Amino acid sequence: MYKFHCELKNFREKERELENLCKDKTNSLEKMKQRVERYKQDVERYHERKRHLDLIEMLERKRPWVEYETVRKQHEEVKQIRDQAREELKNLKGMQSPLMKKMEEIEGSFKSLDRKIRCMNKKEFCCKLLLPQFLEAGEIKEASQKCKQKKDALEMKDKQIEEINQAFRMKKDEEMDRRKKIISAHKMIEEWNDELSTVNDCENLQPQIDAVNTELKHLQGERANIESDISDVTTEKNNQEREKKRIIDRIGQLNNIMSMKEETLKGKSQDTHSALMWLRKNKDKFKRTVCEPIMLVINLKDTRHAKYIENHISANDMKAFVFESQEDMEVFLVEIRDHQKLRVNAVCAPAVSCAGNLPSRPIEELHQYGFFSYLRELFDAPLPVMSYLCSQYRIHDVPVGTEKTRNMIGKVIQETKLRQLYTAEEKYTVKVSAYTNLTFSTNVCLRAAQFLTNSVDTDERQQLEKQQQGINCKLQSLDTQLTTLFERQKHLERRDNELRQQKKELLERGNRRRQLESKIAVKYDSIKQLEQDAINLEDESQQANVKIKEINIQKARLVSELMHLIKHCVSLNILKTDLVLQSTAVDAEKNRLESEYKAASMQLRASEQNFRELDEKKRVLTENCRELLRKARQMCKMSPDQHLPKEFQTAFQTIPNTLEEIDALLNEEKSRASCFTGLNASIVEEYSKQTHEIQQLKEDLEEKKKELDNYKRNISQIKERWLNPLKSLIEKINEKFSNFFSSMQCVGEVDLHVENEEEYDKYGIRIRVKFHSSTGLQELTPYHQSGGEKSVSTMLYLMALQELNRCPFRVVDEINQGMDPVNERRVFEMVVKTACKESTSQYFLITPKLLQNLTYNDKMTVLFVYNGPYMLEANKWNLKSFCRQRRRLGRMDEQ
Repeated sequence: MYKFHCELKNFREKERELENLCKDKTNSLEKMKQRVERYKQDVERYHERKRHLDLIEMLERKRPWVEYETVRKQHEEVKQIRDQAREELKNLKGMQSPLMKKMEEIEGSFKSLDRKIRCMNKKEFCCKLLLPQFLEAGEIKEASQKCKQKKDALEMKDKQIEEINQAFRMKKDEEMDRRKKIISAHKMIEEWNDELSTVNDCENLQPQIDAVNTELKHLQGERANIESDISDVTTEKNNQEREKKRIIDRIGQLNNIMSMKEETLKGKSQDTHSALMWLRKNKDKFKRTVCEPIMLVINLKDTRHAKYIENHISANDMKAFVFESQEDMEVFLVEIRDHQKLRVNAVCAPAVSCAGNLPSRPIEELHQYGFFSYLRELFDAPLPVMSYLCSQYRIHDVPVGTEKTRNMIGKVIQETKLRQLYTAEEKYTVKVSAYTNLTFSTNVCLRAAQFLTNSVDTDERQQLEKQQQGINCKLQSLDTQLTTLFERQKHLERRDNELRQQKKELLERGNRRRQLESKIAVKYDSIKQLEQDAINLEDESQQANVKIKEINIQKARLVSELMHLIKHCVSLNILKTDLVLQSTAVDAEKNRLESEYKAASMQLRASEQNFRELDEKKRVLTENCRELLRKARQMCKMSPDQHLPKEFQTAFQTIPNTLEEIDALLNEEKSRASCFTGLNASIVEEYSKQTHEIQQLKEDLEEKKKELDNYKRNISQIKERWLNPLKSLIEKINEKFSNFFSSMQCVGEVDLHVENEEEYDKYGIRIRVKFHSSTGLQELTPYHQSGGEKSVSTMLYLMALQELNRCPFRVVDEINQGMDPVNERRVFEMVVKTACKESTSQYFLITPKLLQNLTYNDKMTVLFVYNGPYMLEANKWNLKSFCRQRRRLGRMDEQ
């Protein structure tokens, strides 16, 4: 069986290797198929790109032919248009000769008339009734000058008449204004006389003015007092506001310290900070006081002492919420831990407050050892927190010392009997042994403070808040005083303005009578002056009419002379007009012919220019045709005298015949081809290579699978030859093992334990035992059974192997250690019974002790090893003497 088992393990190992190899090859094959599938897509894209590139190449070959054909057609069209332009140019040149002859005849007629007109004076003349003309020199010029002089003289006379009329109108207006002023002055004098009759005498107003002055003086004194009071109250208000600002700033600084402590808490425990935010919003859900985490509510009197507090109170308690009620704490923990899933600490203060607990001795007694305070006196905290710390950490009875304490620590521990104490930089813990009453002390260096480096003085904060409330009340009182003073000030200002207005009216009433009398006298003088300046309008009108009459007589004489001169000018101008009309007609005909000639010349030049441009265009197109034909043949790799091959003609038939369509299709194909990036001919080669490798891998995989099937058949055959005898052997062991346990009123069985039937190297024997009726069968392990039960099970299993595995002897060393007396007796009897059978192995049972009244067999030999501190020396050992003594004792017992 051992040989078969080894073969099974070897075959299984090779089978596993083949399975892993097949699995690896299958995975590799699958990956290669996936890779080839990707390559297949790339190959298809490569071929598609190749089709696009071939079409692009064919389009690029046809495009020069289409360009050539387009330019050739343009060349034919331009050639026809150029021939037509040549005929048109020839006709225009034939039409130019008659027009030139006619122009020469008209030019001669115009020059003849021009010579006649040159005799006339070219100086421009203009009169009132005639258009400007060119008159004969001498008489016409003189007549023109005289007409101009007469006309200027007439205009001058008209101006003189207008000046005379204007002067008369001004005097008339001046007289009317004078009369209006006199009437207005009389009205004003009448009004002033009426007002003068109502004005009282000045002497009756002086008592009233004196009374007003007295009241004004009294008001000014009262206003000065009120302004002084306002200034004092305003100064006091400003002082209070400055003090309020100082207090607010200080409270803000304290709040900033609290914010820093909260940030420290947030950095140490985000969950605790989240719970703190929830608590502040939901304090109404609790019946009694709930204190925030201890590190926030502790306020050190001196931050240098923070290290003592933090080394004495655990970090978890520093972050713990403190409750006065157990019910409140349960409500808090259900919400925070169960619902919000936050990890926080919470503690409950003692029902009876411990905050006022007294220390075991006054601190004054410890001054001689360098102690200066107990921990409780180093900080302030809410009553529940202080009560919890006194109860849990006994801070009221833990003193804090200095370097002096450290230097005499032995004496301190011996004399003070303190259990905990602090020096400048160390913490000491003292314990007394309950057995030997010896004193043991341990010391640790103090950690640097982390939570309490920032502290808020609550007394200072409360004092500041009280001061702020007092200042607010004081400011309200000052605002009320200012409001009252401002209202009184406004009332006095109104009364002052009223009195000043009254005084002004009284003074004006006293001066008004003198002012009115003076104004009336001045106005009478003004009326006298206006009456002296009166103008006689009738005399002025007569004088103006005489002057105008004389001027009109002069105008009539000038008009008569002007009419005589105009008639003379008209007779001279008729002759001039006839010559000018003839010259104008000839000039018009000349201009018409010149215009026609100019138009014909321009048309001729345009035709010549058009002919030259068309001829040049024909030449350029001819060169372009030659160049495009050369490029087209070059693109198709043709010789200069070779015609377009038939395969190109066939391919060109499927391609558009216009440049626009070709360019559009070319751009489209280029765009499509550009989409196929990262493709080259190596992809096709790689695809072929991968396909071949896949085929090779498939063949290898088939061979390995066949080999694996052969191994599986061999394993199946060997397994049957190995497993059946093994099961039979284990059944025999189980039968004997069960019988042994049954004889001990217990249950036991042995079976073949297999976790995985194919893992042959992990097959094992499983022993299951049952020593108590209340339990079921349990596997024999180092943990389930006691030491004695394990010893019994092991011994019985060895005995079950007795007849199956023969050997010269067996050694059992201290197998009875840990057994109870009943099991030890049963096992001993079973070992004796089994070992004393015939044809069995010899047993050596080594044990430090044996039970009394055990059953022995004649085939047993008992060997004693005598040693120990009370054993006789070897030279004093006498076995015969011992036997005689034992027989003698036996006889004595019988008697």
